[in-house]
Amino acid sequence: MSHLSITERAYLEKLLDMGGGYVLTFSDSSIAHFFADTIGIDIHDQKYQTYGSSKAKKLRAFWQLEPDHLVGKSIAALVEHVEAHPPFDGFTADKAKLIQFCKDIANRLLSGKLNLDHLKETATIFDARHLAEQISRAEKAVQSDPALAIGTAKEIIETCCKTILAERGKTLPGTPDIPELTKATLKELKLVPDGIDQAARGSDVLKRILRSLGSIGNDLAELRGLYGTGHGKHGATEPLSPRHAKLAVGTASTFATFLFDTHKETHRR
Repeated sequence: MSHLSITERAYLEKLLDMGGGYVLTFSDSSIAHFFADTIGIDIHDQKYQTYGSSKAKKLRAFWQLEPDHLVGKSIAALVEHVEAHPPFDGFTADKAKLIQFCKDIANRLLSGKLNLDHLKETATIFDARHLAEQISRAEKAVQSDPALAIGTAKEIIETCCKTILAERGKTLPGTPDIPELTKATLKELKLVPDGIDQAARGSDVLKRILRSLGSIGNDLAELRGLYGTGHGKHGATEPLSPRHAKLAVGTASTFATFLFDTHKETHRR
């Protein structure tokens, strides 16, 4: 199953002129050859006729059923076909924007989707509904609202630390900020650099990694202040792109997953 959004589907349908059940100027025969030659699949296969037998309906089913890399490859090929055989008179600025947007969709799918499955499973194990909501929000916002995704990445770290500390019966006075929460969690999990035995093989490397881990929450909080949601910004502030949001959410997910895994392995031994 691909991860095309509703908005992305709308842009693709507009470029491919799919309103009347057609796909560009393809005949049944030519579209079969096109998909067989470009990605090696039979677009007329019965499994793609869930919604009907028109070319457009088969393509919609293909988008829904197949994984990102196949859908991305097909979109890239279709966009290339449009550029080589434009079904309209000339490339206006609007058409050029539409084509570029569809290229970006293909590139996003081909580059791979952010995988938050492990963290989702963790949220289920700990019955952490608020964390599950944050994960879902961040995942959806990476492409459509990078600022929200960056802001949520910081919140994921906060929720992770608070959940682990509560599970272990630890409370911090007042309203601790994210550096305090991160430091307390690392200490509780015995992940602070000083907790590494100097005689242990690779101790210096482990200490450097753990020091870097300790700064992740603070760095995400700073990034959120500059580009994420939650604070008013200068009206001329340029937003970050989805790739930056993907980095922030991916980093938060990796860090949170590591903390939760450590907590599970060491708690109540």
